[in-house]
Amino acid sequence: MDEKNVLKMLGNAIETYDSGAAEKAAKEAVKSKVDPLKAIEAGLAPAIERVGDKFEKMEVYLPELMLAADAMKSAMTVLMPLIPKDKKVSKATVVIGTVQGDIHEIGKNIVSNMLMANGFDVVDLGVNVKTSAFVDEAKRTKAKIIGASALMSSTIGSQKDIIDYLVSLKERKKYGLMVGGGPTTGEWAKEIGADGWGEDAASTVKLANKLSKG
Repeated sequence: MDEKNVLKMLGNAIETYDSGAAEKAAKEAVKSKVDPLKAIEAGLAPAIERVGDKFEKMEVYLPELMLAADAMKSAMTVLMPLIPKDKKVSKATVVIGTVQGDIHEIGKNIVSNMLMANGFDVVDLGVNVKTSAFVDEAKRTKAKIIGASALMSSTIGSQKDIIDYLVSLKERKKYGLMVGGGPTTGEWAKEIGADGWGEDAASTVKLANKLSKG
């Protein structure tokens, strides 16, 4: 199959939310000797961005966004190991997790997949993550951005704890800090001194792009 059709096949799989088709398209890209980096940048990434734009316009909803992110992950699993290390250009490393006391992860997982799809190295710490663990992992991986998710009003204070901890270490300026989750707002982000609020997965990716250039 020629490159143009492979790229179209990859994009269609994402926009039809089909993980099986995405994996098949990725394998076809390998078989057809399409540069795996180009397959991601010209086939997958534009498609996931289009889905994200539709989500922002409320033309598609959370289930579709989740399925698109899953399809993206299926294709990336095939393609990423084939990219030579010297060609892997990451916008930035993002350490992400759900804060201590909170075990919700669906939103975080969507954001993680979309960040990876948009060229970020993502370190997903999972759920119920201690404040110090966010910072320790950011130091270890030389991350530029920390993303803290909270889905319960009783746990959003842990987002502020991360900022306070960084301030106490005199390392606040080293990291861009994004917060998100159901009970959070832009006002909350400003109140605690975060660098931005991700209202949804698509806006979080845009915020990460902005912070990666700062």
